[in-house]
Amino acid sequence: MSLLYVSIANRLLTYLRILVLQGFILFGVTYLTLTHINTANLIFIMLETIVFKAIAVPYFINHVIKRNGITREAEPYLPNFVSLIIVTLIFVATIILSNSIKDTNLDKTYFVVALSTLFTGLYLIVSRKKIITHVIGYLIIENGVFILSLAVGNEMPVLVNMGIMLDIFASVLILGVFFNKIGDVLKNPDVNLLRNLKD
Repeated sequence: MSLLYVSIANRLLTYLRILVLQGFILFGVTYLTLTHINTANLIFIMLETIVFKAIAVPYFINHVIKRNGITREAEPYLPNFVSLIIVTLIFVATIILSNSIKDTNLDKTYFVVALSTLFTGLYLIVSRKKIITHVIGYLIIENGVFILSLAVGNEMPVLVNMGIMLDIFASVLILGVFFNKIGDVLKNPDVNLLRNLKD
């Protein structure tokens, strides 16, 4: 439902609220799903989802938006109705794909949600003009990767989660620095304006 909502949302604040919601959902899913791992690993994964995905990253992106005076509109290339149809077709395609896979170790519910999240994040990146929405799309893709790890088994090594967390942290930090610098030059940076940048 959050993916359907993000496909028709027009305000960046709504995108951030959806990221927070997905962080809390992942927190609950982690608690209910990972029942056979040690307590320390479970606590680390749950802290990662609640602190990093639901609190720290949305707060940081909101700070970047305010720091650079970015307008609150997401500015999609396509109308909301078309975006809703495309995301719905993504859901249907992932359901058909999951039914074609015969693997008893695969949780098909998580698999469908994971692929839908991945492709919706990609669609968000290619269908929105603002660079900040591309960052949000990337974070949604990362949430899909997290769910995919739940789909293939009940165990999730700490090193894999540390790699995912460090990857997002580095990406958001670099993009935050990028925004703080480019905001002094471009008042409302979007993809079209980046094409005009020269060395």
